[in-house]
Amino acid sequence: MKKWYEKLFTNYAKTYDTESFTKGTLQEVDFIEKEIKHNKNIKILDVGCGTGRHSIELAKRGYDVSGIDLSKNQLAHARRKANDACVQVSFFQKDARKFVMPQKYDLVIMLCEGGFSLMETDENNFSILKRCSMTLKEKGKFIFSCLNALFPLNNSVKDFLNADSAVGPTTKLTFDWMTLRERSLLKAKDDSGKTQILKCNERYYMPSEITWYLKSLKFKKVNIYGCDVGRFSKKTKLTSKNFEMLVIADK
Repeated sequence: MKKWYEKLFTNYAKTYDTESFTKGTLQEVDFIEKEIKHNKNIKILDVGCGTGRHSIELAKRGYDVSGIDLSKNQLAHARRKANDACVQVSFFQKDARKFVMPQKYDLVIMLCEGGFSLMETDENNFSILKRCSMTLKEKGKFIFSCLNALFPLNNSVKDFLNADSAVGPTTKLTFDWMTLRERSLLKAKDDSGKTQILKCNERYYMPSEITWYLKSLKFKKVNIYGCDVGRFSKKTKLTSKNFEMLVIADK
């Protein structure tokens, strides 16, 4: 039986690209470039690449990029976009929980959840982090974002999700403080206009959890910042105002 995120991304590529959270790509890639010191010799893997917005922009700037995603539909759209932009990106359909690549990478990025946080168990989410770690070269860098468990302390997750969503409204939302899981119903309209009701289940994380996970995977340095769309910055201190956190970890 398909999981909610598999159903959502079956025919969602064009709608995805209209979502407000996709509009910060240029600045986010600027930030990534600065982190890797504009080194065009490195190899980059984009995990949960979706329609390829970060992968394609990096390729436009001369980087060697590969992208993986579970959704055939998202990847097909990504390939069309890369072709239209006249750039080469190697896109692969792979499950982030158990993927194996034929080479190792200097940088792995996993932005806008990219699969992580969407999984139905903590073990599955950890498997994604583990696979990303295994795919990195020695002294490689890992940049990703995930849902911030501090946010629901002082904010309505439901109001935030419904503020500017192209896919459809979120209803019947609950947040379990024991498991840090948000469960809700999403009335989602796909690219063909078909509507379906999805039972969503997403995991939010405390910064201390993420640090512990990454340290257990032998990352030597872990820094966590507040994450705002199109405004990635090491100057942004993580607070309960940030829906996401931005994690930068070095092997």
